[in-house]
Amino acid sequence: MGLFGKLGGEFIDIIEWTEPSNNTILAYRYPRYANEIKYGAKLTVREGQAAAFVNEGQLADVYLPGMYTLETQNMPILSTLKGWKYGFSSPFKAEVYFISTRQWTDQKWGTANPIMVRDPEFGPIRMRAFGSSAFRVGDPGTFLRQLVATDPSFEAFEITNQLRNTIVSRLTDVLGQTKIPVLDLAGNYEKMSKLGLERMQPELMSMGLLLTQFYIENISLPPEVEQALDKRSQMSVLGDMNQYTRFQSAEAIRDAAQNPSGVAGAGIGIGAGIALGQQMAGAMQPGTQATSAPPPLPTGLQFHVAIAGKQSGPFDIGALAARVADGSVTRASLVWRPGMPSWVPADTVPELESLFSNVPPPLPG
Repeated sequence: MGLFGKLGGEFIDIIEWTEPSNNTILAYRYPRYANEIKYGAKLTVREGQAAAFVNEGQLADVYLPGMYTLETQNMPILSTLKGWKYGFSSPFKAEVYFISTRQWTDQKWGTANPIMVRDPEFGPIRMRAFGSSAFRVGDPGTFLRQLVATDPSFEAFEITNQLRNTIVSRLTDVLGQTKIPVLDLAGNYEKMSKLGLERMQPELMSMGLLLTQFYIENISLPPEVEQALDKRSQMSVLGDMNQYTRFQSAEAIRDAAQNPSGVAGAGIGIGAGIALGQQMAGAMQPGTQATSAPPPLPTGLQFHVAIAGKQSGPFDIGALAARVADGSVTRASLVWRPGMPSWVPADTVPELESLFSNVPPPLPG
């Protein structure tokens, strides 16, 4: 290299950084080597970038998008650090870092291990979650101090693990504190995403990062728990188990009749037929019910009652219970039955005490 070429290569006139399209670099140190920055040099900071000057290991001026002429008036911190009280006109040395401030989208996250939470309906339960997020550098100066330091090329993959760990940790707190039932989680993804974003933001801002988007795509349960829920849903869909048992018995008879397996198949069919016949016979008997309802109250005793100033009845215990329910007979209603010397209030008769067990007494006064 000739003398003029050597002298021309010692000074930097234009400082800029053009990011490749497939770039994953968050911070890039401009390659100055032994060259000096010329006084009045042009600094170009494009949209989605920031430029930071570092003097002898100390952060100086930070520039946002725009074109700058490097002079004393627009480099106040660097001028103070170098002691340029009255301006300067000679080349100077400083490190220049370009920091990408654009948004980094589609950052996948997920729980490496199941999260243990206490569900209000099912008790302790394990669940997994995954989703996506987006972030960008919100404070270039803090980002440079806390993460980049002296790294000449800081890439996005260097903070993905930290970002994922922060998301999973804070999401665990949100799931534990909201106490949303497992069966209602699908309708509350947006609510939990907003709460998680609020919880994660301060911790990431301490590193100069800003979480711009956070989405929960799915929260799943262990396979065995999902199978148990499927069985529970099956039973709810089937409804009346007695009707289902009869249907299964009828299906068994049909299958046994179609099965040419000799005496064994015939025996199975006969047994199932007998069982079904007994069930159907019981269902067809008059007065029988499929439900296990309690028997009616005894009807041996009958009472006359004074209702609206008039004698009514006689009524058995069941009829009196209906009138207590509709309010026409109260505790103070007068009743009489054969064998009693006079009319007395209903709540003083031992046989009628059970009718008023769930009825509150009248208000005082």
